[in-house]
Amino acid sequence: MQAHVSIILPVHNAEPWLDECLRSVLQQDFEGTMELSVFNDASKDKSGAIIEKWRVKLEDSGVHVIIGGHDSLSPRGVGYSKNQAVAQSSGSYLCFLDSDDVMMPQRVRLQHQAAVQHPSSIIGCRVRRDPPNSTERYTRWINQLTPEQLLTQVFTANGPTVIMPTWFCSRAWFSHVGPFDEGGQGVPEDLLFFYEHLRKGGGVVRVDQSLLLYRYHPRAATHSVLETTIWTHRVRFLEEQALPRWAAFTIWNAGKQGRRLYRSLTAASQRKVVAFCDFCACPQVVAFCDVDENKIRKGFYCHEDSQERPKPRIPILHFRAARPPFVICVKLVDTGHPQPLALEEAPQWPPGARRDGTELYLLLPPGPHRGRLRGQPEVVALAGGPGLPSLQLTDPRQRLPVHPRPAGAS
Repeated sequence: MQAHVSIILPVHNAEPWLDECLRSVLQQDFEGTMELSVFNDASKDKSGAIIEKWRVKLEDSGVHVIIGGHDSLSPRGVGYSKNQAVAQSSGSYLCFLDSDDVMMPQRVRLQHQAAVQHPSSIIGCRVRRDPPNSTERYTRWINQLTPEQLLTQVFTANGPTVIMPTWFCSRAWFSHVGPFDEGGQGVPEDLLFFYEHLRKGGGVVRVDQSLLLYRYHPRAATHSVLETTIWTHRVRFLEEQALPRWAAFTIWNAGKQGRRLYRSLTAASQRKVVAFCDFCACPQVVAFCDVDENKIRKGFYCHEDSQERPKPRIPILHFRAARPPFVICVKLVDTGHPQPLALEEAPQWPPGARRDGTELYLLLPPGPHRGRLRGQPEVVALAGGPGLPSLQLTDPRQRLPVHPRPAGAS
């Protein structure tokens, strides 16, 4: 009999956490039919024996268990394991679970209810971090994004706005978007899937209850993904989804991170920058803007690595003199300042403030340009981060997905 929900569980050397993880499957209060689909990716510890032990307990409680896997010398990776677990399962809905995490008893029930109402959405939830003080700002970001920000903050260094271990979706939608990339270690398969989900008009919904104990430890697979890899995917997605809308834009931040963004743009975009220097009618980057007087005093940024002659010089302006639209590229800082940051205010961070990743923002201030945007909200897209005040949509009733939704999409 086909299950209502398949819990998708990839496993690789998960012995320290697997008992608690599988116990949480047994404790679900979901009243529909449920199955557990496990794929053991070449574990060399006692994970296989633990899975077999829990198979009996789960099936005695009415949870069908499917176990797949391989015993090769090396694992095939998280993306491959998830795809295999999905392929061998039968449920109409998929609940993704990492082998080092623990579900709260109501997780499947509440996320299933949300998924039925939003068939083309990824459903996430709030989390509780273990250890409690690990990644405090990231955890706060996960749990405190507004419904609008789940779509407007997709360009941040934090990755998907609902984290992969909390994902729940229909099998039909997964098949429409997926499968996961199977490149193995170092590939951000969750981010790539999330971007494809957005390209196809998918929604993002979060159940606002803490339904998962989300563990942080040195062996977590996420540590194998380099920041430079994430950066490259983010910039390409930015260029694909946002920049084509604009004939020109301004990079906010003439410092290291703003220059890094500029240098990371494709050759086509950089050729447009050169055209701006010659007052071409269709430039791409028109200026850098900043609040640092030393950078402004220099007057321009010269791209020394460019093969163009003469080398492109991008003006550096005070932010009050700059023209929209902007891509704001700043270091993420914990200010403890909860109010939204107004566009007219300079971001004055306190001395010694801690910095994490680099965040990309896309926004437009109120002004006469609105008519040229065909009625879109002033903030075209917005990416923020934990502890960093976010600019809000001018009209909070408007929600702008990264990609236009097809008719009838949830």
